Amino acid sequence: MIAFQVSDMTCARCAGAVTKALKAVDRTAVVRVDLATLTVEIEASSATARQLSDAIKRAGYAPVAA
Repeated sequence: MIAFQVSDMTCARCAGAVTKALKAVDRTAVVRVDLATLTVEIEASSATARQLSDAIKRAGYAPVAA
């Protein structure tokens, strides 16, 4: 399980953009977004934490390892 705090992810559209970016890196990953705590949890099958973090950054958000 890889988790990130994404404090600038504030709405459902943001959550969708983050999820889409993560799925582009690892299609079979299980992604859980919690807007109440501004966290993203990923059960990655092939991507590394660095690749996932970079994907979130490319989507325009600032992930911090949780």
